[in-house]
Amino acid sequence: MKRLSRLLLYVGIIGSVLGLSKIHAAYVAEPPYSFTGSFRFAWAIAYMAVLAIAAYGVGLPDLPRTVRSALLSALGASAGAALGMSVVQLIVGGALLPRFVVFGAAIALIPWYLFCVAIASGGRVLAQERDRVAIIASPSEVALLQNDLALSAEHPAAVVVVLSPEGARGMESTHHPVIDAVSKSDASVVVVSREALSDERIVDQVAALHEQGLRIRTLSMFYEQWLGKLPISELERVSLLFDIGEVHRARYGRAKRLIDLAIGVLGMLVLIFMIPFVFLANVISNRGPLFYSQPRVGKNDEEFLILKFRTMRPEPAGQLSNEWTKEDDPRITSFGRILRASHLDELPQMLNIVRGDLAVVGPRPEQVRYVAELEAKLPFYDLRHLVRPGLTGWAQVKYGYAGDENDALEKLQYEFYYLRHQSLGLDLRIIARTIRSVVSGAGR
Repeated sequence: MKRLSRLLLYVGIIGSVLGLSKIHAAYVAEPPYSFTGSFRFAWAIAYMAVLAIAAYGVGLPDLPRTVRSALLSALGASAGAALGMSVVQLIVGGALLPRFVVFGAAIALIPWYLFCVAIASGGRVLAQERDRVAIIASPSEVALLQNDLALSAEHPAAVVVVLSPEGARGMESTHHPVIDAVSKSDASVVVVSREALSDERIVDQVAALHEQGLRIRTLSMFYEQWLGKLPISELERVSLLFDIGEVHRARYGRAKRLIDLAIGVLGMLVLIFMIPFVFLANVISNRGPLFYSQPRVGKNDEEFLILKFRTMRPEPAGQLSNEWTKEDDPRITSFGRILRASHLDELPQMLNIVRGDLAVVGPRPEQVRYVAELEAKLPFYDLRHLVRPGLTGWAQVKYGYAGDENDALEKLQYEFYYLRHQSLGLDLRIIARTIRSVVSGAGR
């Protein structure tokens, strides 16, 4: 249903723009003209792309959870695309597309967007009914899993049975609490923690359910497949000895670097264009150096200077702040907040990408002094330094901003997932989600 709703959304965008363009060319314009033979055909395709990006950016069709949020998202996507196309026409100084097409398609698509959201919502309900989960784990593990399912599930699921390892074992050999609970609840997936797997009587019951056709997952496997993360509590050193694309697949590494260079060079052009505007704004409300650089730890533990447009008040000479940067840090200037909200402060890192310090996608590089602390406190933290760090990453699109060690631990679990599944397909997926986050204003 999720894929169907997205397909229908894009089909609706194409159909509305092409249909209204043909109607305008044949029946509204004086004199009539050939739409496909005019310059407007190319601009119609561009408008379709703008509509598609705007819809994806606000989360259509799968993110809205209420009628109100769906309506606001639909209105925002249509209005944003129409406004964007109008601004382009104003800058160019010509009617690239008729208002009949620009505003007509935007209005016509609002009910279509709502229809697609309804299909996506129905798909979520069906998925939750299909993936009915019985979990055998400690209360803390269950609470954490349920919280993650509610906040950041890649595939929706509903927990219908909860058993502790003690309760799942049964008092007698003829007592089968796992089988009984699964049968009563009609669960379709059984999730077993590492502690539960050490009990032979639990394993026997789970094996019997497996023979009946139920899907069995360890807690680690469930997190990986349904949530896109690898929980540290379930990991041992041997479980992290998986192939990493950038390390073990040479073709992937070369293709990734070529894509990084292409994006980096294009980004450098945007950076050159933006520097005068940021400089003038700095003079008015953000006095101090234009750029900010800071040592970060990169691939193979090599240090490099990461570049940003400065967003905070300059530190006094010789003073080094030991605080984690907070999302609403009081040190951020008024113009710095604008740069951060728009993510323009990250634009100078295109130079880091071209130089090879950064990739477009990878684990976000951390400050040198924090790396030493985190390596001492977090298991396997140094594994993230086997690959080139990134401008964006799986942890950023799944979890967002890290403001302390607990956040760093949470993000590390998503980074392990990225390392295990590193591929061009996942990289493109992360880039698309990053664009959605920037367009919608979510995350930092």
